[in-house]
Amino acid sequence: MRTIRIIEHISLDGVIQAPGGPEEDPANGFNHGGWAFPHHDEDGGAAIGAAQGTGFDLLLGRKTYDIFGSYWPKQADPMADSLNRARKFVATHRSESLDWGSAEGLGTDIAAGIRKVKQAGGPDLIVWGSSTLTPMLISEGLADEVVLLVFPVLIGRGKRIFSDVVQPSELRLVSSKATPAGVVISTYQPAGPMRTGSFSEEPA
Repeated sequence: MRTIRIIEHISLDGVIQAPGGPEEDPANGFNHGGWAFPHHDEDGGAAIGAAQGTGFDLLLGRKTYDIFGSYWPKQADPMADSLNRARKFVATHRSESLDWGSAEGLGTDIAAGIRKVKQAGGPDLIVWGSSTLTPMLISEGLADEVVLLVFPVLIGRGKRIFSDVVQPSELRLVSSKATPAGVVISTYQPAGPMRTGSFSEEPA
């Protein structure tokens, strides 16, 4: 069974929209695109490369697929080579228009389509972006790892990684490091339902 690994650029207040550039995703009047760029350094790039690996498939929402498909085929570097040759599985209602690389839609039941792809075996499935696909993967128990690159910025508004559809749960911290630019890179794995308690309880 494949591992599904989510990798996200995220602000301190949870925004994941358009980290890479001003025109990446201006939906809903978002005019802060490119907020991750000033804090990118070699350590961050190396961490992304290690998390992503070299042999993988991509699991993408339609918006992220379109953004990546308009950018990465024009680039010439190892990251571009890996993304361009990866097989793409896309959550979309327009499967006939998937013209970036080897790509196929996940069908009308997205969760069922992802389960089928995951169970079929193969390389790791890497998830980038998507404010809709990411919370669904977590709420459906399909995500195996979540790698968060937390940038030292507050944006205030924009698409967020987590939403009200996510069921209360816990994640276990696997590793964490900070880059010289102040980006904290943390890897988590699911750890079951969320526990609660009270600081007012008497110790046993």
